[in-house]
Amino acid sequence: MTHPITPQDCFAARQRIGGIIRTTPTAPSPGLSRLTGGDIILKLEHTQTTGSFKLRGASNAVLSLTEDQRANGIVGVSTGNHGRGLAYAAKQTGTRCIICMSGLVPQNKIDGIKALGAEVRINGRSQDDAQVEGDRLADTGMTMLPPFDHGDIIAGQGTIALEMLDQVPDMETVLVPLSGGGLISGIAVVLKAANPAIRVIGITMDRGAAMYECLQAGKPVFVEELPTLADSLGGGIGLDNRFTFSMVRDLVDDCVLVTEAEIARAVHHAYWTERQIIEGSGSVGIAALLAGKIDNPGRCVVLLSGQNIDMGLHKRLIDGETVDVAQPKESHHA
Repeated sequence: MTHPITPQDCFAARQRIGGIIRTTPTAPSPGLSRLTGGDIILKLEHTQTTGSFKLRGASNAVLSLTEDQRANGIVGVSTGNHGRGLAYAAKQTGTRCIICMSGLVPQNKIDGIKALGAEVRINGRSQDDAQVEGDRLADTGMTMLPPFDHGDIIAGQGTIALEMLDQVPDMETVLVPLSGGGLISGIAVVLKAANPAIRVIGITMDRGAAMYECLQAGKPVFVEELPTLADSLGGGIGLDNRFTFSMVRDLVDDCVLVTEAEIARAVHHAYWTERQIIEGSGSVGIAALLAGKIDNPGRCVVLLSGQNIDMGLHKRLIDGETVDVAQPKESHHA
């Protein structure tokens, strides 16, 4: 079983992006360990410079471009964190950057991208709508750097697994948020090469779980994007998916779905018990453990992937309020 992205690509990425990203720490979770009977360790990737793992892949992709490509600028389509990572990497290299987003993206994520100097284009109500504008810009000569289905992006995300191997070399299970699959593909290709016995489990929400539905269908299919507390996990995997569908199918051991209530509980738990501020998408591993959906976790690394949550929403979640994600949001065009 061979794939175009290798552990060697991830080692090369670690060398390339070392000056931009930070090595994120791990922390034991006594509370989750007691609850599950496992030895639970949190990988605090939400403390990455831009508040999300996405900086790794974005930096690797931008630094891998030619001078001509950088001169023509880059364009990305994002639910927020990839756009922030691209904007940050582009700023470091003096590259023009336009991020295309849908009207479902929270305003705080749009503001974060603009604050880094990138231009934001809002188009439609889905990732697919935003992609249309991105493709148009790519046709003008800008380089499209997609959020997950790209070799340099996947290799950059795989650098997290290299850190995990240094920090917890005897891990038995790893819980990874799953959306388009770039994160878990990079992690799985590294961990399975190091030790095939390590269980790599993808966790995603049960509202619009694109990769899960595609795996069930045995091929990339269209999945409707729905509002969710795990908004960074929204969007399809692309009907012409080149890398991540086959890598997730071949390398990932299981895929677990969590509900909106379980995600809300996980954000609440992360704050009050772990003293961590994480967004819904970054909390899904904790959600799965709290819900008893991971059998025999053993020595288990839980990846907390992002912290870029609207703080008003965060306060409601940690106060225990019921949040209805299906309520229509205010327009981002204002």
